[in-house]
Amino acid sequence: MAAALPHSHPRLRFLLHTPSPTSRRRPHLRLPSFVAVSRLQNPTTATHPVLPPPAPPPSAALLAAEGASLAPRREPRFPGSLSSPTSPAGSASASAGLSEAEDAVLRRALQVRRAVAAEALVAALGGGKVGGLTYIKNLTARMGPFVDRVVVEAAAMRRDRPDLAHMSFNARAKAYIQESGLIELVKWFKHNSMTYPQIAKVVCACSGDLGKVRRMIKWLRSIYVKGDFLGRVLANGGSFLNRSFEELEEIIGYLESLGVRRDWIGYVVSRCPQLLSLSMDELGTRVRFYTDLGMDEKDFGTMVYDYPRVLGFLSLEEMNSKVQYLKEFGLSAQELGKLLAFKPQLMACSIEERWKPLVKYLYHLNISRDGMKRMLMVQPTIFCLDLETVIVPKVQFLMDIGVRSDAIGNVLVKFPPVLTYSLYKKIRPVVIFLLTKGGVKQDDIGKVIALDPQLLGCSIAHKLEVSVKYFRSLGIYHFVLGQMIADFPTLLRYNVDILRPKYQYLRRVMVRPLKDLIEFPRFFSYSLEDRIEPRHQTLVANRINMKLRYMLTGSDEEFAQRVREAVERRARFEARKACPETFSGSSETSRETEASVAAACQDSMEVVD
Repeated sequence: MAAALPHSHPRLRFLLHTPSPTSRRRPHLRLPSFVAVSRLQNPTTATHPVLPPPAPPPSAALLAAEGASLAPRREPRFPGSLSSPTSPAGSASASAGLSEAEDAVLRRALQVRRAVAAEALVAALGGGKVGGLTYIKNLTARMGPFVDRVVVEAAAMRRDRPDLAHMSFNARAKAYIQESGLIELVKWFKHNSMTYPQIAKVVCACSGDLGKVRRMIKWLRSIYVKGDFLGRVLANGGSFLNRSFEELEEIIGYLESLGVRRDWIGYVVSRCPQLLSLSMDELGTRVRFYTDLGMDEKDFGTMVYDYPRVLGFLSLEEMNSKVQYLKEFGLSAQELGKLLAFKPQLMACSIEERWKPLVKYLYHLNISRDGMKRMLMVQPTIFCLDLETVIVPKVQFLMDIGVRSDAIGNVLVKFPPVLTYSLYKKIRPVVIFLLTKGGVKQDDIGKVIALDPQLLGCSIAHKLEVSVKYFRSLGIYHFVLGQMIADFPTLLRYNVDILRPKYQYLRRVMVRPLKDLIEFPRFFSYSLEDRIEPRHQTLVANRINMKLRYMLTGSDEEFAQRVREAVERRARFEARKACPETFSGSSETSRETEASVAAACQDSMEVVD
């Protein structure tokens, strides 16, 4: 039957073919029964079978899916690769840009690249023995801009470096880190006591051009910046790393022309590297601010050397406000210029936090504006001290030792440096010395300090103790010396070489007892050549004698008047004394004459020693 079928019916032959037992089993296809019956009944239709209706045309989504499925598979790459499959030509996504999904893929790939670069940097620093793992990780965490540069340069190496194109991204990142010289530079920074935040700041500030950092280090050494400060200058200098060396040399030359010596430049730049970030216009404006106060080149140069931040750290508005506030004390422009040249640290003090509370406190101590002006001119450091922790405890100590509250202001105005001395290393030891070795009573110590607060500034070993030993060597007892100091506290501040000639003249030439010196210790305050010798010779020439108090005090006119009065009293005394001898036999001598003679003798004895 199968042989009788025509060759034009392969489908029917396939259906009627009986497979052999050894043949491979194939799936059995069945046609609908009505089709087979119709074909057998009508042989004309057997040659042209009825086919099912055509399927509808595929949608655009289905075509896109088929195109995506037929696209060639992307070649496997290193994780984090930025390459993406080529989109079909004319697709809407290529013309409109990356879709959100593709953008997320790119961001994720970039994060992977950054992580790979950071790991390569950690491995390179660890291999270079820069430090421990914690130190290296902390350093790498702060070097984000440099890590990004590693990513960019490692990607560019594939295009620009054919010899490295076959290498993976990780290998290219390691190659760039080694070629940049970062390992040696970090070691040098660490050797110069730079912290890892400072190292990261310098590396990121140079935009990855570590060669410029080396050139900058060489230039800083040429202007005498010492090795201990090189790292600090690079870390705190701001944006001067991106400036040309011609601009930096122009700044240095301008400072030299204003009185800042060449060998000072390194010190100035080390203390204020912000100067190298200023433009020439801004630097000239700041310089004119101080020269308008009457500063010459010498004062300006020493001011910048003493406190470089006064020129390159503060803003112009802050500088103007502080100058105006200081002028309210009655200072002229010239006085203010001298003050700032002497103590430029005043410009770094806050008006609200430092000056106003201090002025209010001094006002409550009955110190006038003129007194504050004197304190400011004599010891401007006071306006840089902290009120609560430095000034108030010292004032309270002076009150505790017996200085009256109404005299505290005079003490501070008379000797402002007392507020700058250490309470426990300077002021208290002097007070204890006066109470113990000096013989001053507890009730008199407040009076001594109020009369001569300069004693608090004397050295115990080189001044006070030497003076006490000298007076004790003269035979003055301990408690007597305390009384002398209470009467004249300045006694301990005189140089022994000045005291010795005066004492010898008193005892050998004037032939005065030690008691006279104890009663009038101010004797040592007068000049031997200008006061003591001339007045003693005058007394000897007029054959009169006076106490040291009347001999040395007063002006020359007052002393001459005392001498004339003493001579007249002596003449009257001698005349009264001669009268009874001449008229001794006369009965007319009255009691009034005797009374007048006795009164004249008493007046004369009050002056004559």
